[in-house]
Amino acid sequence: MRERIAALLDADSFREVGKLAGRGTYDKAGNLLKFEPAAYVMGIGRIDGRPVAVGGEDYTIRAGTGFGSDRRKGGQGGFIEDLAYEYRIPLVNLVDGTGGTVSTARRKGYTVVPGYGQDGFERSVDLMEVVPVVSAVMGTTAGGPSARALLCHWSIMVRGTSQIFAAGPPVVERAFGQQITKEALGGAKVAADIAGTIDNVADSEQECLAQIRRFLSYLPTNVWELPPVAARDDPAERCEEELAAIVPRSARQPYDMRRLIELIADRGSVFEIQETFGRAVITQLARMNGHVVGIIGNNPRFGGIMDYKAARKQGHFVELCDMFNIPLIFFVDLPGFMVGAESEASAMLREGVRARFIGLQVSVPVFTVIVRKCYGMAGGGAIDRRGLNFKIAWPSAEWGSLPVEGGVKAAYKREIESAPDPQQRERELEEELRQLASPLRTAEAFAVEDLIDPRETRPYLCQFIEALQPRLKTQLGPKRKGGVRP
Repeated sequence: MRERIAALLDADSFREVGKLAGRGTYDKAGNLLKFEPAAYVMGIGRIDGRPVAVGGEDYTIRAGTGFGSDRRKGGQGGFIEDLAYEYRIPLVNLVDGTGGTVSTARRKGYTVVPGYGQDGFERSVDLMEVVPVVSAVMGTTAGGPSARALLCHWSIMVRGTSQIFAAGPPVVERAFGQQITKEALGGAKVAADIAGTIDNVADSEQECLAQIRRFLSYLPTNVWELPPVAARDDPAERCEEELAAIVPRSARQPYDMRRLIELIADRGSVFEIQETFGRAVITQLARMNGHVVGIIGNNPRFGGIMDYKAARKQGHFVELCDMFNIPLIFFVDLPGFMVGAESEASAMLREGVRARFIGLQVSVPVFTVIVRKCYGMAGGGAIDRRGLNFKIAWPSAEWGSLPVEGGVKAAYKREIESAPDPQQRERELEEELRQLASPLRTAEAFAVEDLIDPRETRPYLCQFIEALQPRLKTQLGPKRKGGVRP
């Protein structure tokens, strides 16, 4: 674990705390016979020159389980979490432990009630309101450590060598008679790609530690500070010719939304979160003229339609950005919510409304760039109704309660059916409504604030993001939010 911490932190910056904690065995004369160190390594250091608290289990010592002291060094509450909270510095958890063990009863002489002892998850919850918390699953993780891996703002695991679950294969086999491997139960394919339990995946430990450093580079040290501003080496006035033709003329043809975002954001500044989960929506941290922004883009290569996974992903990302005073930019190409029996059985409506609820509680400025489609309740979730309600659109944009195709048949059913030529009448109504749906008509009514050349998107946004910085300084500190999520 010390090698991992050294690889994560700035060179020679680690100051370990609690090196002598452990369990010693002494003879009658008080001489030390043997010593078993505590299976947790922790202390402070620096990442990009900024202080951080860091700790993790040493799996080589009793599989990372606790050593039975009244106070933990870390792992579930403990000194390192208290330090991060009291000093208001980020916490990095390198999780590689299996939690509790039944052998505790033999050592103590009795079984304990869950949540016993001086330390618990209370401080883990407190930290989520004030400083960035990162968890990296570095090995096989179960029980309490697996819960702590989720009590964070961003998590990562290593494909092929990390697994996370509530209980491991032996417990599953005893409970259900099912034999299953660690990888099949809680490897990256399940935990990140399917369930979204863990946010990001790295192909190696080295890449994992590099991603941690990258993620923290976008966040402030705590909620009383603004995100750091990077060097402005990419001109704010840069206009990319490729944007003029990136959206196909056919509304059914997909295009590369990631490429679109890369052309607008500062070069090399995009960091994607949950890339393999909820793939109908793209969530990224990036910079615009050096300032950190959160970007949400609908992915037309997956239909752009918001399913329950995409809604859950969007809600979490919006909340993350709002907490750390990161303005949001929506690049919208959203036909609506996913429909159908399977979607309803997956609680699509609840997840979609929950994402809308979260969006309506944000305090950071929100920009809406309508690239192509923006329809229905889902489209409304990309609009800053509580704030300035600032919307700009490209000439390729279209919007409404429903797309004209299909919507005409529902709204004018009787008129179409009673016409001498129903198909002809349906086409006539569609053409009439298409003309009314022109983005120029909406811009004339100032129902969308600007209709812009796609190539001008970067300079347009950069100027407004620069202008909003004084606003961000007025809203530092923890975000208290009321109500109950749907």
